[in-house]
Amino acid sequence: MSALISVKNLTRVFDVSKPWLNRVIERLPKAHLTAVSDVSFEVPERSVYALVGESGSGKSTIGKMVVGLLRPSSGAVEIEGVDLANSADAAAVARVRADIQMIFQDPFASLNPRWRVRSIIEEPVAVQGGDTQGLAERLLEQVGLAAVDADKYPHEFSGGQRQRICIARALASEPRVIVCDEPTSALDVSVQAQVLNLMSDLREEFGLTYLFISHDLTVVQHMADVIGVLYLGRLVEEAPRDELFATPRHPYTQMLFAAAPRMDGFGREIVPPKGEIPDPINPPSGCAFHPRCPIAVERCRRERPEMRAVGGARVACHLAQ
Repeated sequence: MSALISVKNLTRVFDVSKPWLNRVIERLPKAHLTAVSDVSFEVPERSVYALVGESGSGKSTIGKMVVGLLRPSSGAVEIEGVDLANSADAAAVARVRADIQMIFQDPFASLNPRWRVRSIIEEPVAVQGGDTQGLAERLLEQVGLAAVDADKYPHEFSGGQRQRICIARALASEPRVIVCDEPTSALDVSVQAQVLNLMSDLREEFGLTYLFISHDLTVVQHMADVIGVLYLGRLVEEAPRDELFATPRHPYTQMLFAAAPRMDGFGREIVPPKGEIPDPINPPSGCAFHPRCPIAVERCRRERPEMRAVGGARVACHLAQ
């Protein structure tokens, strides 16, 4: 199966320095935050690739670079073989951008409160000069709402209904790729299930490819084909869903699974996760996870592990077997 999305050595560095005058007075150097560091993965067509990790691990930054909202500091994002950031072919970039949409985490913040739902859904097609006759009504019915809802405003809907509107807007331009940035984290559990099932049905119906960003392992297990685990902007493990859940190989992945809620976990004793995610402005040397790792050795403190094949997975750990 060919890769529709190819992410190669993707890196994003933010300048978080104080203003120039403050740095001169306080004699401070410039400060840089590496949000994403040398991340590479591929997403085959009509599949779901999930990125998981703690807050601050770089998941949303990668999602924004994939859709073109952020420019990589280095590396490349190729969709349909076109490098969106560095290609000189403006027509090819415009064509590929039309095939990409995004569903944001907060459905209310991502909808214009002054626009009616019809205008919100039709906007991606109207910008490209397409036909919008009856589009909003048809898409609203496809996502489980009524055609008459097209004349309402976002504040007249519940959170789950607003997320369905966001999904309808994402489908309007008939994309091939949808980046889903924690699309259900702001919803109740019962509504989460409805939205996830809807997204699965739409994937089958329209042949969509999802880059799914989440911190919830239960959601990822329901949706993903392949899972990439991020820690401090670095990809530390990548494996097919069933293999990752059966045999997590990286100590950080094992820690995530140990801390996750379980239906059969009533009364069980678990060791809470050790420490907190380090300061990304001054990351640890070697393996970024070594200050929290229960099996770290001296090599982990000195040498950054590269991704290597272990079984059917890729793991960035010196000790993974």
